[in-house]
Amino acid sequence: MIAVLSRRVCGLLLTLLAVSLLIFVVMDVLPGDPAAVMLGTSAQPDTLAALRHAMGLDQPVMLRYGRWLGGMVTGDFGLSTTYGVPAADLLWQRVAVTVPLAVMAILLSVAIAVPLGVMAAARRGRAVDYLAAVFAQFSIAVPAFWVGLLLIILFATRLGWMPSGGFPGWSAGIMPALGALVLPSIALALPQAGVLTRVTRAAVLDVLDEDFVRTARAKGLSHGAVLWRHAVPNALIPVVTVLGLQFTFLIAGAVLIENIFRLPGLGQLAYQALARRDLIVMQDVVLFFAASVIVTNFLVDLSYLVLDPRLAGRAT
Repeated sequence: MIAVLSRRVCGLLLTLLAVSLLIFVVMDVLPGDPAAVMLGTSAQPDTLAALRHAMGLDQPVMLRYGRWLGGMVTGDFGLSTTYGVPAADLLWQRVAVTVPLAVMAILLSVAIAVPLGVMAAARRGRAVDYLAAVFAQFSIAVPAFWVGLLLIILFATRLGWMPSGGFPGWSAGIMPALGALVLPSIALALPQAGVLTRVTRAAVLDVLDEDFVRTARAKGLSHGAVLWRHAVPNALIPVVTVLGLQFTFLIAGAVLIENIFRLPGLGQLAYQALARRDLIVMQDVVLFFAASVIVTNFLVDLSYLVLDPRLAGRAT
């Protein structure tokens, strides 16, 4: 087990290193000069050269990469050329919005999809199964931004129960901050719940046809005990796999929802940094997105070993 974990951690670190190098090189070859963007087209050549020197843009690529990577290790993410503040401050301010939003959305998706998928599998061909299929098809087909607009019209404009957008900050209190994330989390969760419902149903159906389930039934166990003690735990691996993919999608793909609800999250920061050619912030945000995907996949791999310890012996 320890050997497997050590190999996975080494693979994680090497992957993060390779991704950081790729991101830095790609960002470096993008068209446009950050110094020229800051000073404008009328800037004098000597002024432009001085700013490029101050920003370190006149140094070799690998030297700049080494300094950027070393700063990442020590917590220095560089200085934003647009806002004039440390990029780490901008990043953590936006992370405090995007990550709770993604967590709320994934929890809501699980709360809806897993019970619905299990009930649909347990009552295959009955009314619950058909209702689950209709819900899955509808939630997958309807765009999340359209659901978000409907939620704003109904719960914010018509009923006035929830705020239509904006984020008061966690300093305003937990309840006001969570209240601002309720509607966007619902808009994000519904499409993911549809996918997860179908995956859960298929996974449970596969397990229900296994020999050990028939043996459990032959021993006289109740239908509920067979379902929740034997079938569902053994059907969790594909469900957890999809959950990992969905969580990374919710972190990196919530740009449109954040703009609809005017949430100051990572998606909005990435869009602003790209529009203003803020190279430092762009690199940091993209690396965070990539790292979140890599770390989430790493945690999903570890969860396999917990759900099925036999996999640890196969991986050695």
